[in-house]
Amino acid sequence: MPTFDELYETHVAFLYRSARGFGVGAHAVEDVVQDTFLVVHRRLPEFDGRGSVRAWLLRILFNVVREHRRRFSQRREDETLDDQRVADEHAASPHEDAEIAEAGRMLEEILTSMDEDRRKVFVLAEIEGLPIPEIAEAMETSANTTYSRLRLGRRDYDAAVARLRARAARRRP
Repeated sequence: MPTFDELYETHVAFLYRSARGFGVGAHAVEDVVQDTFLVVHRRLPEFDGRGSVRAWLLRILFNVVREHRRRFSQRREDETLDDQRVADEHAASPHEDAEIAEAGRMLEEILTSMDEDRRKVFVLAEIEGLPIPEIAEAMETSANTTYSRLRLGRRDYDAAVARLRARAARRRP
């Protein structure tokens, strides 16, 4: 059984990336991850070790994100401004910053256009590289349902990318 400190050190970056991938804004992601680890600390004695630790952590994160959205729903414009401020703080050059910010905005636009369950599966499989059985365990669904959500999420992603490319092509002189 891992200790709380071991869980934190091993999984904090993963949960941070996952929360961002699930649509949590830069202004709130630290609070969401901290709240997740507060629940983990409280519930660690209940973890029986039968399933994947990462899947257990993700289930907790899902619930914290859902509760966060219910309590602190804010306008997307505020999140975008906060995301831009975070990007500005870490930029190597103004040009590079603009490219990174634009890519981030495009990815966020694509992900937020997706159904929530498809987005979760897509982020965990395609961005985080988790295996389908572990994602299914975290989402408490069958592997077949998870594969279906991934297939539909990929389709949604491809369609959104095609729309963004068409929009960009129309803007070019």
